Amino acid sequence: MPGFLTTHVLDTARGGPAEGIKIVLYRAAGTSHRKVAEMVTNADGRTDTPILPHDAFQTGTYELVFYAGDYLRATGQSGAEPMFLDQVPIRFGMALEDHYHVPLLLSPYGYSTYRGS
Repeated sequence: MPGFLTTHVLDTARGGPAEGIKIVLYRAAGTSHRKVAEMVTNADGRTDTPILPHDAFQTGTYELVFYAGDYLRATGQSGAEPMFLDQVPIRFGMALEDHYHVPLLLSPYGYSTYRGS
């Protein structure tokens, strides 16, 4: 099976999907980053297509950057400036040709992630 990468964002403070979050995917090598894709989450908190589809998949180290601050401001959850969370980077490795799913569980003062299915 060819590899691919998907993601989604859940707003754990509000108990639902986070719509309208910009996500940028970078391929990382040491201190350099190369932008691979940019998407925005839909009403279900997901991207409409895999952020890294089969035809572009390569194993390696990647970084997803979630622009959470814009979403938190728009939903009235930003608090005082500067915000505690604004851009949330998640660096991870993909060693196999497989489906990788890297979600973000977000609140104004914390986040978590895991390798999903």
